Amino acid sequence: MRKSIGVMVLITVGLAMLGCGSSSSTNINGNWSASLTNSPSGPTIYSFTTTFTEISGGGLSITNFTLTSNGSCFAGTTTESGSFTLSGNFSGSVKGTFGMTITSQDVGGQDVLTLQGGVSGNNTITGTWTATGTSACVGNGTFTINRT
Repeated sequence: MRKSIGVMVLITVGLAMLGCGSSSSTNINGNWSASLTNSPSGPTIYSFTTTFTEISGGGLSITNFTLTSNGSCFAGTTTESGSFTLSGNFSGSVKGTFGMTITSQDVGGQDVLTLQGGVSGNNTITGTWTATGTSACVGNGTFTINRT
């Protein structure tokens, strides 16, 4: 009798663990590629590739950052910082917030690109961006960042 109960418990735990699996990633660590448009269907204004690594307390280490701009904005050296939060459940439903700031300082002044959005479990981050600084580098729109 004890053996039967033990086998039933083992099978139940195994089936429960199968339900916990998910094909979507809940980890932000890795290489990412972004496209920033000035409207949901507008042309790409900025794009970048980077590597994100989670650091304690919701921080984000940003390395290997390469920004492409359609104009002279953010042409100088940039500094990047970011944060994110994730929450979810055992059935693979993951949600979260994402924030990133890109700052460029050159002879013309300082330009700041701010991204605010949400993290989903399907290796995608979406949201809105705002550029402030010199008059040529002011704007806003939407962005999509995908794991590469």
